[in-house]
Amino acid sequence: MTNSAQIEEKILTPQNGWKVLISSILVYIASIVGVALCGSAMDNGAGIPAVIGFIVCLLYTCIGWIFWLGLKVIRPNEALVLTLFGRYVGTMKNEGFFFVNPFCVSVNPAARTKLNQSGDVSSASSTVTVTGTTAASAVNNKISLKVMTLNNNRQKINDCLGNPVEIGIAVMWRVTDTAKAVFNVDNYKEYLSLQCDSALREIVRIYPYDVAPGIDTTGDGIADEGSLRGSSEVVAARIREKISEKVVFAGLEIVEARITYLAYAPEIAAVMLQRQQASAIIDARKMIVDGAVGMVQMALDKISTENLCDLDDERKAQMVSNLLVVLCGSKDAQPIVNTGSIY
Repeated sequence: MTNSAQIEEKILTPQNGWKVLISSILVYIASIVGVALCGSAMDNGAGIPAVIGFIVCLLYTCIGWIFWLGLKVIRPNEALVLTLFGRYVGTMKNEGFFFVNPFCVSVNPAARTKLNQSGDVSSASSTVTVTGTTAASAVNNKISLKVMTLNNNRQKINDCLGNPVEIGIAVMWRVTDTAKAVFNVDNYKEYLSLQCDSALREIVRIYPYDVAPGIDTTGDGIADEGSLRGSSEVVAARIREKISEKVVFAGLEIVEARITYLAYAPEIAAVMLQRQQASAIIDARKMIVDGAVGMVQMALDKISTENLCDLDDERKAQMVSNLLVVLCGSKDAQPIVNTGSIY
């Protein structure tokens, strides 16, 4: 690990590919013409120079195409990490058409890795696969420097109260150091995916799903009102920071992290829904009772102020009881009209 950590990214400035391509084509054509001329001269009894020329031209005709292997096309926001016989020689980042040593090999261990992210999922299938096996088709070993979005699978995690919740995140990331991404870890895409899962579990276990009393989510020893549902921005920021700490060794930058899905696990979802409904009903009832008591007090004060009638304590209690039943009842009251004496 110490050797790989010492590798620093080197930016290559290779030769112009058009010059090499045109000159190699001209030399190739010349070698073909030379083979024909030297072969004709040999048939006419030419000496050793014709034989040597024929061999040289024929040899170049057979192996001259090797120079074309060094021609590389780099598009914007792409990079090519090159090694020569196992030694890291540099990274090509400039866009254009270039020529490098034809024996240089481009390296990208994550080229065949398919994750559920932008740029890695084919349009024909939405199946998420992570594989390191050799594909039959040609693989593009260029490293994308664009900002990519990783949608990791939903995870079932217990919150700080032990309630299982399902949560998913989307992580925007990009490669900033190609040498670290290629040589410091075996596969930087799989490494990122695993670190996202680890960081998500580590942060989610600190928070309750809903606000709960006596829970400290900041680590300062003081209870607060942090929760997964109510503090999603804070939770996402902490997840981003935690992932960034873990992937800086791999030359990756975490641009942003967002919670894309949050819900109780199916096995407790129905119970938690009833709990939320009960809590909402209790809060609503508290508001109704507070309003009803205020209206009863206002009615009594109004009767007393305007001397509408004299009510003793028993009649006041009966009036309060009747008003509270009418105001707090869940159904419309059916009054009974007394046409006789109130006594």
